[in-house]
Amino acid sequence: MKLSVWDPFREMEDLLDRYARSSRRSLTKKDGENMNYGDWMPAVDIQEKDGEYIIKAEIPGVKKDDVSVSIENGVLTIKGEKKIVKEEKDKKNHLIECSYGSFIRSFTLPIGTSSDKIDANYRDGILTLVVPKSEEVKPKQIEIKIK
Repeated sequence: MKLSVWDPFREMEDLLDRYARSSRRSLTKKDGENMNYGDWMPAVDIQEKDGEYIIKAEIPGVKKDDVSVSIENGVLTIKGEKKIVKEEKDKKNHLIECSYGSFIRSFTLPIGTSSDKIDANYRDGILTLVVPKSEEVKPKQIEIKIK
């Protein structure tokens, strides 16, 4: 008889992970339309500089050709798929913690961004999008002469 150590925190983590995966598929928008969700969601950082927004998405293990970026009605969408490597017949997996499958992230762009001038770069598993602000939105300083 083999004894094993019971880890209640690990079981709770597994339960929450299963719940999160199942609840993502069942969410709907207020108008009843289903929201698009993938099998997993990459982590994203969004920063703002003087003249631009910078969006960085972590998608390690995803090929550049398996990622697409689109804009529709002011919503920027990053879609892609991380394909799982098939198990070889003489090997078996003991632990898989990496996320695989399709993913999708969508962000509403602020008013005054130049969506037609977005620059995209993919390197070392990081997708970087630079979204410039429109000229009319950039803050301007006006000197006031006092007489």
